[in-house]
Amino acid sequence: MTYSIDTASLRELRGQRWRAVPPTVVALGITSMLTDVASEMVTAILPLYFMFALQLSPLQMGLLDAVYQGAAAVARLAGGWWADRWQRPKRVAAAGYGLSVACKLGWLAAGASWPALSAVMAADRIGKGIRTAPRDAMIAQASDPQRVGFSFGVHRAFDSAGALMGPLLAFALLAALPEGYDVVFVVSFFIALAGLAALWLLVPSSRVLHAGAAAPPSFAQALGLLQQRRLRRAIVAATTLGVATVADPFFYLLLQRSTALPVAWFPLLFLGTALSYLALAVPAGRLADRIGRGKVILLGHALLLAACVCALAASQHRAFGALALGLLGAYYACTDGVLMAAVSAWLPPALRASGFAIITTCTGLARLVGSLLFGVLWHAVGLQTAVAVFAAALLVALLATARTWLRLESLE
Repeated sequence: MTYSIDTASLRELRGQRWRAVPPTVVALGITSMLTDVASEMVTAILPLYFMFALQLSPLQMGLLDAVYQGAAAVARLAGGWWADRWQRPKRVAAAGYGLSVACKLGWLAAGASWPALSAVMAADRIGKGIRTAPRDAMIAQASDPQRVGFSFGVHRAFDSAGALMGPLLAFALLAALPEGYDVVFVVSFFIALAGLAALWLLVPSSRVLHAGAAAPPSFAQALGLLQQRRLRRAIVAATTLGVATVADPFFYLLLQRSTALPVAWFPLLFLGTALSYLALAVPAGRLADRIGRGKVILLGHALLLAACVCALAASQHRAFGALALGLLGAYYACTDGVLMAAVSAWLPPALRASGFAIITTCTGLARLVGSLLFGVLWHAVGLQTAVAVFAAALLVALLATARTWLRLESLE
């Protein structure tokens, strides 16, 4: 009898927890889910498209990934500041989503032209960069400060559900139409358009970011956030780890080669990561609220290091490849939304989007540098050796930044 009462109480508690998720977070989650279905459809086939359809070299792929990271990094600053300055985060986010929608058809128009491919990739990432900070600012604004990690976890769970469905849909299309990359691009366009419609129709407009402020903040005030010592230390730690991070396309290509996976099955590699991310995003957010967000971020990067080791061992047994995918998803669950939740506590509401933009710009630029270095290494010494070098660099970066992450909440 007692057991039944305890079980009922536990269910009621869980129900209350989920009912406490702000409607804005749910609406933004639906928007991100649809957008991620479209984005991950394309992302899942791009390494194949570049290597086999367009026959790009490893160095060219590294340069393209650098463009991918760099364009988003620069656009984040503009998107964050515009959202704070105009007090219209939803409209700024919609502009970013809209640009990414248009780019889905841009892949068809670009063909095999290197300049055109670079332009489309840059425009797509600019769209992502513009929308990210305003979206995250709306999530933080709508959430209880004590549960903001949980809110970001819920949003990232929606996001990862889209990342789960995207590769599955891409796999189904390519299985039915081998080399049908153009069909994937067209279908992704219409799904991304649905995501933009969801943002516009479901997410309420808001102008409360500047409550109590005399005037909208200036760009100088936004950059003035860097005067906060704890924000600077978090940025330094995050960028140090970012330079040593293996970009996803390279990670998946190593797994495909190590496990001798047929090319047609390549999009399913993204599925393993998305499953892990989906399962762990909310628990990781709740854990971060409970034990400290810095500790969970440190744990996430340790899991990334383990994922690299397993990817290198996948040539010995495919089980290591499956484990690597799960660990990569766990890394994203412990770092993506958790970092934003940690930083949100330090930022004034009127400059929250700008603060998010600053830290994501710095980490994006760090990954740009990392992608360039990885492309050069792959070209010079091979893919597997390049991953081994980056794994060693990540270990050094972890040791160098561990103290910052462990003391993140108490930094001054």
